[in-house]
Amino acid sequence: MLEATPLTEGWVLRHEGEGLPAAVPGCVHTDLLAAGVIPDPFVGANETEVAWVARREWTYETELRSGAGGHEQTDLVFDGLDTVAEVTVDGHALGRTRNMHRSYRFDVTGLQGRLSVRFVSAYAEAEAVRGRVGERPAAYPEPYQYVRKMACSFGWDWGPTLVTAGIWRPVRLESWSTARIARVRPLVTVEDGVGVVELHVEVERSRVEAPLAVEATVGGARVRGEIEGTAGVVRLRVPDARLWWPRGYGEQPLYDVELTLLHDGDALDVWRRRVGFRTVRLDTSADAHGTGFTLVVNGERLFARGVNWIPDDVFPSRVTRERYRERLGQAARAGVDLVRIWGGGIYESGDFYDACDELGLLVWQDFPFACAAYPEEQPLRGEVEAEARENVVRLMPHPSLVLWNGNNENLWGFRDWGWEARLAGDSWGEGYYLGVLPRVVAELDPTRPYTAGSPWSGSWERHPNDPAHGTHHSWEVWNRADYGEYRREVPRFVAEFGWQAPPAYATLRRALPGEELAPDSPGMLHHQKADDGNGKLERGLARHFALPKGDFDRWHYLTQVNQARAVAAGIEHWRSHWPRCAGTVVWQLNDCWPVTSWAAIDGDGREKPLYHELRRLYADRLLTVQAREPGLVLAAVNQAGRAWTGTVTLRRMSVQGTVVAEAGVEFRAERRAVARVGVPRELVPAGPKEFLVADADGLRALWFPVPDREVAYPRPEFDVAVAPGAVTVTARTLVRDLLLQADRLRPEARADRGLVTLLPGERVTIGVGGWENPDPDAARAALYCLEPTA
Repeated sequence: MLEATPLTEGWVLRHEGEGLPAAVPGCVHTDLLAAGVIPDPFVGANETEVAWVARREWTYETELRSGAGGHEQTDLVFDGLDTVAEVTVDGHALGRTRNMHRSYRFDVTGLQGRLSVRFVSAYAEAEAVRGRVGERPAAYPEPYQYVRKMACSFGWDWGPTLVTAGIWRPVRLESWSTARIARVRPLVTVEDGVGVVELHVEVERSRVEAPLAVEATVGGARVRGEIEGTAGVVRLRVPDARLWWPRGYGEQPLYDVELTLLHDGDALDVWRRRVGFRTVRLDTSADAHGTGFTLVVNGERLFARGVNWIPDDVFPSRVTRERYRERLGQAARAGVDLVRIWGGGIYESGDFYDACDELGLLVWQDFPFACAAYPEEQPLRGEVEAEARENVVRLMPHPSLVLWNGNNENLWGFRDWGWEARLAGDSWGEGYYLGVLPRVVAELDPTRPYTAGSPWSGSWERHPNDPAHGTHHSWEVWNRADYGEYRREVPRFVAEFGWQAPPAYATLRRALPGEELAPDSPGMLHHQKADDGNGKLERGLARHFALPKGDFDRWHYLTQVNQARAVAAGIEHWRSHWPRCAGTVVWQLNDCWPVTSWAAIDGDGREKPLYHELRRLYADRLLTVQAREPGLVLAAVNQAGRAWTGTVTLRRMSVQGTVVAEAGVEFRAERRAVARVGVPRELVPAGPKEFLVADADGLRALWFPVPDREVAYPRPEFDVAVAPGAVTVTARTLVRDLLLQADRLRPEARADRGLVTLLPGERVTIGVGGWENPDPDAARAALYCLEPTA
């Protein structure tokens, strides 16, 4: 039987003769940080102080003892090398690598001695490739498009420039005899209600003449097959297989698949995975509104409640199985059912997809191309196909994976960002997105749909970002307009949109120790990477609120409110237009370091008010009031599996708390449908002193006819009571957008809800974890709400 021995101990990191203890898996930055050689690049402006690390060569060394223990062959296996490396044993070259997204295997049978992995600077490689293939345009000045490496390590509009190197995924020795399993490609389908697993097996042999067989089991089914040469296929049927569903639509049963490679009845190697039985297709048919983009799972059409995922740490080797589960659990608790792995990052580890399988989170997987023209010449072309082939097969077992996407914004960039003229006929990636990648997916994984890019309208006959066709990225609003402009369009599928806000207060205090915080203080500006980010934040605030001059705490609170309001404006509008609009994917769920960004969860894992707002926006049932001709419309959005009937109570109220007019309106929203009812004219509020309240089944929608800066809010009055694990607020006036910033009580404290609006006499109890000694004065100081404009 194949024996695997992890190589995790005894590694040394060397540079110019100096040696330091090294952690494997890991990277140069984390090793230097652990040794105290560099300061924490997440703190202050230290990012710039460690820029030199990326420009140097680094070598990892350990002793290799490859005794085969009676086996015929021993292989040295790297699951990931970042990125350009030469691997040697006592000076004997095993091979060279130039792709972070691939694994590598070297025959080291009989070799012993000093194992060395020498990493060349990724900058040196990228600049050399650029010199050979010529310049290509990109959204950012760093040369990330010339090397197959995590693009965002070169910096992004939310991330630091920390270009890593190292053995970033596990390394091991594998000793084996006769033959080993080289690859298993599982095609998992449902045919006439029967679960089918078809295993395409490839083996590597040490003895060509040895007769080989495989035996496979799943869900009580067992089958045996022969290996002819180096390949074979076995097919299993599971008549009573239960379907795997996205969260909110059903359960997530998973089945263990085991395939054993045999020679004369002896087991040589074993391959084990978990699979789920489900069907998935992408409906892109034309209709009266354009071209749709609707995911269909097990025959059920979905409105995708999504978030974009970036690497959870700029040093991805630090992201553990537990951290994946924490972050993805946060997504599931927010009502998310789809996670898009964005193309400037990586193919995540198996732990990510395992968690999604268990949580019922659909995965949209970008191939790693983002915001740049990518050369199609060698050495890149061969690397792209090799990495695609490996990762498609690696990720195929996961039922959560439902869509392959060719790139992020590159088709759009070619058309709109001036690339076409600058390229003057040079290659730029189109051959990947419309040629290599769809061919690889069709050959290896015909069970899943592929789309050429995001955004993409399905054809060059239309603009790539046409909202009426396919996927749409809505960035004009954040960049140039008020978030009310989201309501002007009904895209078929909104794959990116978002609004910025700073991280939680405790995150800022940790990242910027000793700094007197201000929107434009040095540390705040360093941790704001977006072009004119603060200017866009300020202009966005000014459209709705009086700008707080010289009051950082107030600015911090209002930017958080504005972020939640902006995202709500989009999602409420687009969900109310289901099935014409079939999904929203918020930019973004998470951060990779402490930064002002579009994230709902900041770089320290703290949940912004936006996160809690997503729980309301992505719930199965949502009430929203929308302004449409000829007046206001109440939309009851019902994504639950059964009809929703009831009476909504509509109240036209004054800001002083009196009811001007009231009525009950009956509605019925069928399963997975939206009911729309007109608001009677006499209930439509007018001017800065009135607003509309809609209540049904514990859900509430509010509608104010004017921006907050024009609303005649009363001075908020409320009572505060505390108990272990809870803060209760009772309103004596209208209290708009009340927020308990629990991390101001204690950095470890967490509140179980975000923004809440209370009418006079209403109360709310906010659960607080991690706050052992409740103090009423501290609680009141940590409470924020909107106040009357001065």
